[in-house]
Amino acid sequence: MSHALFISDLHLGANSPQLTRLFAHFVQHIAPQADALYILGDLFEYWAGDDDLDDPFHRQISGLLRALAARGTRLYIMHGNRDFLMSEKLADACQASLLNDPALLDLYGVPTLLSHGDTLCTDDVGYQSYRSQVHEPAWQQQFLAQPLARRKARIQQMRSHSENEKRGKSEEIMDANEAAVANLLREYGYPRLIHGHTHRRMLHRPTVDSHECERWVLGEWLETGNALRCDAGGCSWETIACPA
Repeated sequence: MSHALFISDLHLGANSPQLTRLFAHFVQHIAPQADALYILGDLFEYWAGDDDLDDPFHRQISGLLRALAARGTRLYIMHGNRDFLMSEKLADACQASLLNDPALLDLYGVPTLLSHGDTLCTDDVGYQSYRSQVHEPAWQQQFLAQPLARRKARIQQMRSHSENEKRGKSEEIMDANEAAVANLLREYGYPRLIHGHTHRRMLHRPTVDSHECERWVLGEWLETGNALRCDAGGCSWETIACPA
């Protein structure tokens, strides 16, 4: 049956070879059966700019995705909070299309809204302030003008600072805010919502203005991966594991 696959929060990096093998297995043996693959943010552990595409690890990942596209699966990539500096050069290397956040589509007859999900975590005021800053075109232009090595060092500093801050935050603060979810669903006409970021894989069924909605939260990839499969009959979870 025709279907689409949705994944997010893989956090791929050269220091995670087992995760890379898992992703390669998924791209080579599972994703080719889908009409489309949607990657809803944080494909990479971090992305310092499209001029880092010559890195051997990045060439490996873009090559895997380009080969998938060549087999007929349409590819769509959305920015995450770790790889928000991805641009058209990377998309072209992967033969993918970059998605706006949020993005509304007709998915086998069902209006479906896609998002990375970090904008829904409105209780985390510190993060939202940081996000507003780094998404400013002027900030990005200034940052990308720096040498690549300096950018990578700065990103490592920001990641370390972020991890330290997380230790002092409650799980509730870092989760999606119910009012923010309701406002987003209301704004787009009460569609099905698919997002990642929080790493809390689950199906929620919020009722918004007497409309029963679906909110599918994608999980992160660790020893196993996970994908949401959607077709004309609805959505279901798939667990991704490499063969023994």
